[in-house]
Amino acid sequence: MNKLKIGLIGCGGIANNKHMPALSKLSDKCELVAFCDIIPERAEKAAAEYGVPGAKVYTDYHQLLEDKSIDVVHVLTPNVAHCPITVDAFAAGKHVMCEKPMAHTSADAQKMIDAWKKSGKQFTIGYQNRFRPEIQMLHKTCEAGELGEIYFGKAHAIRRRAVPTWGVFPNKALQGGGPLIDIGTHALDLTLWMMDNYEPVSVTGSVFYKLGHLPQAVEGNMFGPWDPETYEVEDSAFGMIKFKNGAAIQLEAAWAINLRESREASTTLCGTKAGAEVYSGMSYANNKLIINRGHHGLLTDEEICDAGNVAYFEGGLGEEPGLAEARQWLDAILNDTEPLVKPEQAFKVTQILEAIYQSAETGKEIVLA
Repeated sequence: MNKLKIGLIGCGGIANNKHMPALSKLSDKCELVAFCDIIPERAEKAAAEYGVPGAKVYTDYHQLLEDKSIDVVHVLTPNVAHCPITVDAFAAGKHVMCEKPMAHTSADAQKMIDAWKKSGKQFTIGYQNRFRPEIQMLHKTCEAGELGEIYFGKAHAIRRRAVPTWGVFPNKALQGGGPLIDIGTHALDLTLWMMDNYEPVSVTGSVFYKLGHLPQAVEGNMFGPWDPETYEVEDSAFGMIKFKNGAAIQLEAAWAINLRESREASTTLCGTKAGAEVYSGMSYANNKLIINRGHHGLLTDEEICDAGNVAYFEGGLGEEPGLAEARQWLDAILNDTEPLVKPEQAFKVTQILEAIYQSAETGKEIVLA
């Protein structure tokens, strides 16, 4: 089997914390042959740590795309750069993994879809939370119809105080927004996927800029104090999404809010046969999945249990999500199968997030075509 040759565009936090460590463990499937970053030292460091001997380093992604030996490109840049780089990568004949969110506007996301369909290559978006073991189990439960008709969901992305203080996170021009587009995107993706409902018809949203500029609000931030003077994005956002079949989703996202529970990349589902709740985030030492229902005359809660370990044998609930995501993505290319995260699904996430921002700005419900 020929190994896939991968070029990474963007060598910052998500590259170092997820993509490069995961891909380096899959050396039977791929080689990291090129690294690009506008800060040359970052690309050089990445190449030295994760690249094959002779790995190339660039500061201009166009030069990386000119290398015909590269099969796959990972786009790991600030949000507003996702669209032009992805479109150019498809034009250059590359398969593309783009980090979440797909884009900061639905117009850009549509350009990416169009370029992908024209290219004939593989395309996916980095929603690694789908690969968590309890999420995989919940999805199988939903697919089997065990919850019945899922008519209401909640997408949870709440941090009490966890404003990222590095990179470009507070920069609205480069990111397109704050916690809604950063972590709300994960919670919404999970909830839509579980409900298998990608036909939103209207969105109402509220976006708040209440704590970001208050000097006293930085106290207790787990990443250290942020600069209130340069903080440009929202600190919390909320949305109500209605769907063609009458279902609804309530979305909540915050980097900083005066709530006790920090619940992130989580979902609550209400079905006609049963309900389900995923608990994850900084308020929980371990991720939990609880199925609730009426059973033999009583109300029951069923919680998944880690099987634990037996001496000399491996146990637990599966491999790390970033590694599972990378393995599945490479296998999709090698075997010409569909990746788990489909571009059309990621487009709907971007469309809804954009509508929440638009609704908050205009004070009106946004009707989607």
